[in-house]
Amino acid sequence: MSAAEDPRALDPDYDSHGGFPNFEPATPGPGFGRFLTAMRRAQDLAVSADADAATWDRAAELAEELAGLLGPFEAAEGVGPANRVPSLPGAGSLLMPPYKVVIFESDGVELEVEFSRFSVGGNYAVHGGVLPLLFDSVFGMVIHAAGRPISRTAFLHVEYRKVTPIDTVLTARGWVREVEGRKAFVNAELRDPDGNLLAEANGLMIRLLAGQP
Repeated sequence: MSAAEDPRALDPDYDSHGGFPNFEPATPGPGFGRFLTAMRRAQDLAVSADADAATWDRAAELAEELAGLLGPFEAAEGVGPANRVPSLPGAGSLLMPPYKVVIFESDGVELEVEFSRFSVGGNYAVHGGVLPLLFDSVFGMVIHAAGRPISRTAFLHVEYRKVTPIDTVLTARGWVREVEGRKAFVNAELRDPDGNLLAEANGLMIRLLAGQP
């Protein structure tokens, strides 16, 4: 990245706005990837299983045991590996649907993303409220890829074109449409394997001033 593209050249306080942590890649070991895979499956089953009372009691015991195991290791933002392992789906964050970054360039980003049963809103379609979460994350990646300083979402508008399916690899794209000083107007879209437009979004990302959280 050249000096002209370095956000620190535009913003000397880039690393300290609002106390944002510096998210360096984490290397937690293969157990973390196995843990995420199991947890994603557990999330799907938590919203789809129809077990008997004894099984739910046992599941609760195991969940409580897991919470007790990990409780002593709770860490501050930017310290734990979640969201800091680019090689894992969703960068290692259970908050996000599993995605893989395919393109990360100054003129735009592209992701492959696959929703599962956990994200269903009804009739096996992805819940409408999940898509803004995806688009907001895409916007953040777009800003970073474009070399813009740390920014916050001022608004995000989503238009739903078709039902978004689960268990299908979809393509999400995002790019900066226009820049006006601290403002970056961004666009994003989500398409199915046949190229059909499922949803599109536009938003405004505003560069933080010194001291803004």
